[in-house]
Amino acid sequence: MAETTHGTGGLAFDRSKRAWPNEVNIFIALILIVAIFEALGQLLPYMKGQSLLFDTNDRFDSIFNEARLRIIILQVSIIGIIAIGVTQVIITGGIDLSSGSIVGATAMIAMSFGQTELVNGNPNPKAIFGLWAMDLPVVVPVLVGLGCGLVAGGINGLLIAYTRIPPFIATLGMMVSARGVAKWWSHGNPISFPTDQYASIGSGMMPVVWFVLLALLFHLILKFTVYGKHTYAIGSNEDAARMSGIAVARHKVLVYTIAGMLASFAAIVLSSKNLTAQSGMGLVYELDAIAMAVIGGVSLAGGRGSIVGTVLGALIFGVIISGFTYLRLDAFYQEMVKGGIIVAAVVLDQWRQHRAAMKS
Repeated sequence: MAETTHGTGGLAFDRSKRAWPNEVNIFIALILIVAIFEALGQLLPYMKGQSLLFDTNDRFDSIFNEARLRIIILQVSIIGIIAIGVTQVIITGGIDLSSGSIVGATAMIAMSFGQTELVNGNPNPKAIFGLWAMDLPVVVPVLVGLGCGLVAGGINGLLIAYTRIPPFIATLGMMVSARGVAKWWSHGNPISFPTDQYASIGSGMMPVVWFVLLALLFHLILKFTVYGKHTYAIGSNEDAARMSGIAVARHKVLVYTIAGMLASFAAIVLSSKNLTAQSGMGLVYELDAIAMAVIGGVSLAGGRGSIVGTVLGALIFGVIISGFTYLRLDAFYQEMVKGGIIVAAVVLDQWRQHRAAMKS
């Protein structure tokens, strides 16, 4: 018989029904996935006892394979920044399919204001504008880029909040339009040769630093501010939130605007890291970001999820993709598996919702 205690009003508390946070389950899943890849490295003959995360050849000063760890963290950090914004959108019960295209458009526009005048002593061959737009302070392309996200995200929010267009349709329209802007901006030509200041934004491990700082910031915002409480309230029951006095429409505009600006900042970091901007940047990033959030426990029905879970979901995503490379699977197999991961994440979310409904 389960042990129970009685609290205020004689309500019984069953200790057997107490559950640990969902983030613990996700962390355990991460450990299990790493263990599976480590086991495959030992069992598959062609792997010759290699390890995914650990140093088996005494090449490093620590027990870990530092090079692979850096690759895993770096490859998820930029999409992880997008996932932070997508997480907030999904918690409100919405969806954002425009993030990847906003990355492409912002990268092109921001880089065109972040170019240097001279390349090896000669005029910049990839210059978009005249001298007035060369060697500008780094704050200029950053603000221009964030402004792109503000406009795109704001349009998404206004359409969804005030015209009642389904989020899927509104953000799908923005996805197509923003990609068109990315291709139109320089007629499909790449934009290269940024200033040293602009290049430093995404150099080295800076994408990881930005990801961690933004994750920490928005974790605190969602957990301890009125903004966070309203975000969860709208996702849990929009009508109840409206009746309780929450300005639902205005808050949705704010959430989508923040998501757009985070996608734009990811574009700035990406173009800085690559030292170039191309119109195809950010392709299907929105799906990867949604997958990271859902793997991390964010419910597509809204009202549930956390930034911590999304960070863990990003790490799981990164370990799986890096693990397939480690197992030497061809790239097209990896794309197939990535699609399966996205579908599996949605199925898992549906199962969690069904289980929660059964318990209630």
